[in-house]
Amino acid sequence: MKYVDEYRDGEQAQQFVAAIGEVVTRPWSLMEICGGQTHTFMKSGVDRLLPDSVGLVHGPGCPVCVTPIELIDRAQAIARRPEVIMTSFGDMLRVPGSTTDLLNVKAEGGDVRMVYSPLDAVRFAEQNRGREVVFFAVGFETTAPANAMAVWQASQKGLENFSILCSHVLVPPAMEALLGASDNLVQGFLAAGHVCAVMGYWEYEPIAERYRIPIVVTGFEPLDLLQGTYMTLKMLEEERWGVENQYTRSVTREGNRPAQEVLARVFETCDRKWRGIGEIPASGYRLRSEFESFDAEMKFDVGEIEAQESPDCIAGEILRGLKKPHQCSAFGERCTPEHPLGAPMVSAEGACAAYFLYGNREQAS
Repeated sequence: MKYVDEYRDGEQAQQFVAAIGEVVTRPWSLMEICGGQTHTFMKSGVDRLLPDSVGLVHGPGCPVCVTPIELIDRAQAIARRPEVIMTSFGDMLRVPGSTTDLLNVKAEGGDVRMVYSPLDAVRFAEQNRGREVVFFAVGFETTAPANAMAVWQASQKGLENFSILCSHVLVPPAMEALLGASDNLVQGFLAAGHVCAVMGYWEYEPIAERYRIPIVVTGFEPLDLLQGTYMTLKMLEEERWGVENQYTRSVTREGNRPAQEVLARVFETCDRKWRGIGEIPASGYRLRSEFESFDAEMKFDVGEIEAQESPDCIAGEILRGLKKPHQCSAFGERCTPEHPLGAPMVSAEGACAAYFLYGNREQAS
């Protein structure tokens, strides 16, 4: 495929593997912060081409996976209301809450619909003025601009029957939370290229300086990951820290300024709870006060709903890079994509799903 195959070239991949082998002299532990990168590592086998001394740990880079379980229960409570049309992306509908998921709520009679864009939900609100249309807005900075624009458009159109259940999280505060933890294993980061395409990478520079750690903005194809890994390892071996950009074809230091302006107009930062990690200060978005009428959590008064994680799921340890999916006693037996205990087995970006789908069930990367 034009513009894609060139980043999957086997000969160039071997050249990067050889270069990595030449530069590495000691053990290192790297974290890819994006679940999409995790899936490319596993699917392409790039992780198995790396030297044994290079360990990959999989971070909290799947927005579906880090959505707290009580927020999923709140979405289900809203979806059970007869006046509501609940909308979201497909994988979010399958993520288990404390007892069930949104697809089962649909089977029980709730009006739950999969959409491909939050603007689809805005259109539903226009077409169904007598119903309340809710979009379950989950994601990192990558999807936040589209959700902000959906709220902005609903405001401009006077759609009082539209709202979002907001679960937006931000990458830099999560990286700082991981680096500041006493059990941190991460020595270098592969930063998520799509997040940086929106936000730029200037936010990462103080983190790299504070923790003296290399951060390399990296794309999503096999050669992107190999080059990003090489750049990170070279910085580590040379005892350098800072931010470098492998994904130059899509990312600039400043990012997408118009998208950032939309975000600033509709959202403000807030403390946010992450599934398996806990509350991280200033790590999420919420609607600004002038748009609070579009806040589904307030509109339907579900903010008091709380829930507990399954004691059999080690999603928190996996999302913090402390354990691999195959180290979970439930993996592949009591927890499968058809019957998941936690979100990392459901999501298209979940580490557990990647290990299950691509056969990495017995060895760590």
